[in-house]
Amino acid sequence: MSEAKRAGDGPIKAELEEGETYAFCTCGESANQPFCDGSHKGTEFRPQIFKAEKSGAHFLCACKGTGNAPFCDGSHSK
Repeated sequence: MSEAKRAGDGPIKAELEEGETYAFCTCGESANQPFCDGSHKGTEFRPQIFKAEKSGAHFLCACKGTGNAPFCDGSHSK
């Protein structure tokens, strides 16, 4: 698997807590999108670990084509 699987055609709204650390799925195979569930094991993909800068709703990338991971940048529309 050399390309990430597209996990959706739009952003996924996620409630994040300021200061909490999250593991964003980069392979697209997780059953817990947009977060990693370990489905990448045995591939070259690794989760992107990030810390939420503020609490509240955030729109995370599902198409895996964003240039601003883990956040949606509208790449799914292109």
